[in-house]
Amino acid sequence: MSQSSIAMSHPRTAPDYILPQQVEPSKTVYNKLVAFAFIGDALAAWAALALAYWVRFETGLARVGVVDLQSQGIAGYFGHFVVGVALMVLLLTNFRFYDRRNFLSFHRTLRIIGQTAVLWTMAFLTLTVILSFEPEMSRIFCGLSFLAMITVMPMWRWLLWKAVSRPRIASRLRQRAIVIGWSEEFEKAYRLFRDSPDRPFEVCGFITPPGEALPLERHADLRVIGRYEDLPLLLHLQICDVVLVANMNNHTNELIQLAALCEKEMVEFKLVPTWFRVLLSGLNLESVSGMPVLGISKLPLHSAVNQYLKRALDVVGAVVGLLLAAPVIAAFGTLIYLESPGPIFYRQRRLGLGGKLFDMIKLRSMKLDAEKGGSPGWTVKDDPRCLRVGKFMRRWNIDEIPQFWNVLKGDMSLVGPRPERPELIQNFKEVIPHYNARHHIKPGITGWAQVNGLRGDTDLTERIRHDLHYIENWNLFLDIQIMVLTFFKRENAC
Repeated sequence: MSQSSIAMSHPRTAPDYILPQQVEPSKTVYNKLVAFAFIGDALAAWAALALAYWVRFETGLARVGVVDLQSQGIAGYFGHFVVGVALMVLLLTNFRFYDRRNFLSFHRTLRIIGQTAVLWTMAFLTLTVILSFEPEMSRIFCGLSFLAMITVMPMWRWLLWKAVSRPRIASRLRQRAIVIGWSEEFEKAYRLFRDSPDRPFEVCGFITPPGEALPLERHADLRVIGRYEDLPLLLHLQICDVVLVANMNNHTNELIQLAALCEKEMVEFKLVPTWFRVLLSGLNLESVSGMPVLGISKLPLHSAVNQYLKRALDVVGAVVGLLLAAPVIAAFGTLIYLESPGPIFYRQRRLGLGGKLFDMIKLRSMKLDAEKGGSPGWTVKDDPRCLRVGKFMRRWNIDEIPQFWNVLKGDMSLVGPRPERPELIQNFKEVIPHYNARHHIKPGITGWAQVNGLRGDTDLTERIRHDLHYIENWNLFLDIQIMVLTFFKRENAC
């Protein structure tokens, strides 16, 4: 064993560093919270069904349709209630609703409730038919139950989130982590999550890797609580819930021993895979003939079902968008021609899915000679090339409306990374990390970066980070959310 190897026996004395204050283990707090939330969700689901029943059978709606409760009153729907509540909590569990991080993020809570409620409504109706419940469940009651679920459940969960997100409680819910080593990738992540209210970890301190020291001159806020050789004692003192290895400089033997030590002390062991620099949430561990293999896979849009769902939304949205936008295109086309006679549409070559070129269509917002001399460039604020009507169109994204045609053709999606001009980005894949990863999906009329204010003459690296976040976390509700937000995010006038 090398001199840098971790000592498997406890040191005689504690390290000469201040240890974090010991508190109730976060696992205990988390387990209590899960039990409380589970019971609360079941009661909220029951309350939602009771509300739907009252609206359907105790108000004026009772005279609508065929109502046959066989004089049993609400007792006749007891079986429906039991099935509905059980189905709801099972689906919430299936969507990993009770994961630690979801308690600290109300945004994730709303998203999961919305997804679950849609699936629950279809499954609830199907189950009651298969089980031949008597009386037969009212279809209106089923619809009202959906509305009640997406009203009552978020209200209850908002109250829980307000209580849990208090600093005193949130800090006890987070896993206390000791970080070993340092890396540029972990530094970026640490800077992002250290002050985030929904962060899953509370970093209690850093441990220097075997035979090395942390670069404290660069990171004055880091708290070093011991050397690598001190780790057995620190774990025995139960000051943390998880050991997070940021960098061990390929000390394979030490990693194996460290994993064994964490198992013995009943502390979670996690490893930051610094070999992967992109799409980390898509990392998947699989077994190949007994050999563990870690790789990037199983991103949401790798699923054929998700691709079809996204395409269906695109086609419906594009058709509706073109029908509604026809008068707007005609009106602004006339204004463009009056100010600058010539074509009202502007075709521009852009990079699409897989790096394939296509012609993107826009309402012309600039003068005809905007790129005279063949020197393309991004638009900037107060761009002198803009038409007067062009400033207004860009401010309200009206110039993007004709791209519904690109969506209908299949060149673009309603939501996705914005397509760039090939002549402007030909060297970016060599200079900006992960740039080409954004071309794994279709570009969009709007996107996550755009609704966060990153468009035109903005930091391209930050835009790519938002694009990758979208690719990793895609779901149909996120697309709908981005489309809604687009109407409230006005572009800076050029």
